Amino acid sequence: MKRRLLMGGIAASTFAAPFVANAQAPLTLNGAVQFNDDHAFNKTLLKFEELVKKYYGKPVNFVLHRNSSLGLEKQYFEYMAQGKAVDYGIVSPAHMSTFSKAAPFIDAPFLFRDLAQWNKVLDMDLLKPVANEIAQKADVMLIGYAGGGVRNIFVNKPVSNLAEIKGLKVRVQGAPIWSKTFAAAGMSPTVIAYNEIYNAIQNNVISAGENEAAGVETMKFYEVAPNLAMTEHAITIRPICFSSKTFKTLPKDLQDAVVKAGKEAGAYGRQVESSEDEQKLVALEKAGKLKRIPFKDRAEMKKLVDPVMAAYAKEIGADGIFTQIVATN
Repeated sequence: MKRRLLMGGIAASTFAAPFVANAQAPLTLNGAVQFNDDHAFNKTLLKFEELVKKYYGKPVNFVLHRNSSLGLEKQYFEYMAQGKAVDYGIVSPAHMSTFSKAAPFIDAPFLFRDLAQWNKVLDMDLLKPVANEIAQKADVMLIGYAGGGVRNIFVNKPVSNLAEIKGLKVRVQGAPIWSKTFAAAGMSPTVIAYNEIYNAIQNNVISAGENEAAGVETMKFYEVAPNLAMTEHAITIRPICFSSKTFKTLPKDLQDAVVKAGKEAGAYGRQVESSEDEQKLVALEKAGKLKRIPFKDRAEMKKLVDPVMAAYAKEIGADGIFTQIVATN
């Protein structure tokens, strides 16, 4: 029986990677998630596990490493690309930009008008060309699309219009399109690791960050930035990823189960996160932890950002997808 050892980043730990096992020992798949059991991502990956077992119909072990115990999403994606330590997980497209310039586009600011359009785009599989590029260049499969959280800006002071966010030092994700669009809107974006945002605001290195309700709640960003400017600048897409190197080692019937379960678990995750979003914000407000502030200039902000989005789509060869998304009603 062969086992692959994780080397380097997590030197002290050893994980059993998938292997074609004999009848006495079922396969083991290792997953990773940054958050705890209450987070929508965790619920989505547990649903994925449940569905794979249902469709495979044979013993298979799942080990889901929670609470960033294997690092952050950027590391998970690198491990999946290398075929070690992590076989499946949910990763923000921004963390795939090293491998694919097009990846962050599917999660870019102001790409979608609303949740209805967002769901339709995903159901129509308009993002397939991006998934194909990621599979080719990163050796990681996008087997489902979770997400659905509407992202707003949490700030250590009230802001409600373009004038008040001018020069705002705000943390953004690492993909260049995030810095470009936020700069176009007049802010001063900076890239900081996700787990360093809280301290950066607390120490006045930055004044703000942007996230969906689940992230604001889980990371307690409201403690240092209790004002939530309702910019509604993005609706998250969080792909369920699976290592292609791992996938190739699996028996055909398990491969089929993984693909089917990934699509269904993604749809489940979208429903969970989009429905929980408002509930979480209401609860935080009622508890006096957070104050939602209407953002008066969202339309004007979008006008400033639209040329950047169009130029970016053309630059990465995604102008065809961009046109289809814009035309989707």
